[in-house]
Amino acid sequence: MSDPNAGYDVVILGGGSGGYAAAFRSAELGLKVALIEKDKVGGTCLHRGCIPTKALLHAGEVADTARESEQFGILAEFKGVDMPAVKKYKDDVVSKLYKGLQGLVKAHKVDFIQGTGKLVGPNAVQVDGGQTVTGKHVILATGSYSKTLPGLEIDGEKIIASEHALELTELPNKAIVIGGGVIGVEFASAWKSLGVEVEIIEGLPRLIAAEDADSSKQLERAFRKRGIKFHTGKFFEKVERTASGVQVTIQGGTVVEGDLVLVAVGRGPVTADLGYEEQGIALDRGFVPVDEHLQTAVPGVYAVGDIVPGIQLAHRGFLQGIFVAEHIAGLNPAVIDETGIPRVTFTEPEVASMGLNEDKAKEKYGADKIKSVNYNLAGNGKSNILKTQGFVKLVAVEDGPIVGVHMVGARISEQIGEAELIYNWEAYANDVAQLIHMHPTQNEAIGEAAMLLAGKPLHAHD
Repeated sequence: MSDPNAGYDVVILGGGSGGYAAAFRSAELGLKVALIEKDKVGGTCLHRGCIPTKALLHAGEVADTARESEQFGILAEFKGVDMPAVKKYKDDVVSKLYKGLQGLVKAHKVDFIQGTGKLVGPNAVQVDGGQTVTGKHVILATGSYSKTLPGLEIDGEKIIASEHALELTELPNKAIVIGGGVIGVEFASAWKSLGVEVEIIEGLPRLIAAEDADSSKQLERAFRKRGIKFHTGKFFEKVERTASGVQVTIQGGTVVEGDLVLVAVGRGPVTADLGYEEQGIALDRGFVPVDEHLQTAVPGVYAVGDIVPGIQLAHRGFLQGIFVAEHIAGLNPAVIDETGIPRVTFTEPEVASMGLNEDKAKEKYGADKIKSVNYNLAGNGKSNILKTQGFVKLVAVEDGPIVGVHMVGARISEQIGEAELIYNWEAYANDVAQLIHMHPTQNEAIGEAAMLLAGKPLHAHD
């Protein structure tokens, strides 16, 4: 093996959110960096995930606004959805961001190496079976793929994954979504807005089961009102292709028919056949175990992003990439609190959360030590202007800090920034209640919820 001192300071395998963040921050800190990527820098989030799905959701929002304009006194005519044009809009957004990201790779003087890499030593990555790139440190950031289940063979036509759904130029009349987590409900929401009949099948007791129970109930209520059907607590038993589409049999014998099935049962780590285990990294269900500094069992080898056990979010990988770069550079960054990472489901209405849900808080601190309040958006002026329904829920330790913030409503994702500060700064209800919140904004709802929790409510509605 080559002497690592003759190579790079940092070799990064994977150019998604975690990988490129690690590359840029390492370069800023004066380290010599190689970034190896088999596809395009930006990874799943930019090309097949966060960005294109949110563009699709926004197109759906515009369609809903056109349909419902009369309730605001605007007489508009909704003529339909031009799906090729929607796809072009989505692709243009991705293309613009990709071009900017490519410029940043050059600006940071990161050596970008196109090809499939494999870990062949604790300090070496082989690219496409040929060139070996060595470094003092290696960061694994190989991302994730769309999972499926036994009996659900993805063919890209009638049984599709999210990446196929983003390439559709013709909408189905009816779509069946297997999986009621974030990916499933976001596509269901977007498709419904674009005129598709949607039916969701979820094996867990409720939609977005990882969120607070109140958030799930509010989203389910909104989906019923929008005409999105769903079956919870029921797993699929079999999927059959028909001449016109597909039919899915679920527990209890119910048969659901549609034009296509979207498999949205989560994402798995891309770690197979990449040399990890051969080099002494024992995988756990395909994931890479790490310590609090994101270092693997092999000294000098780190892992970030979706291959690390925990919630799979682009901004988590981004944060981890920066953390590892600073740790390698000796800056001693603060260890990341996984619970302090914000989460948003971009449905209509949106669901945003920080910290612990009420059940988890009770598990951690004891049921008698937890206090929670729900501030209904019916008392918020801007939410009334937007004609949205929902709430801001705060979960706090009795005579202690707020440990959870849960919000549902149109555009409520824009309030996650203050929620993140509240949790990560361990703010008490009185700390937040005394802050000025701009009027009229939805941001006021956080202040009102804090006032309610502090025992001095003004605009609280039951």
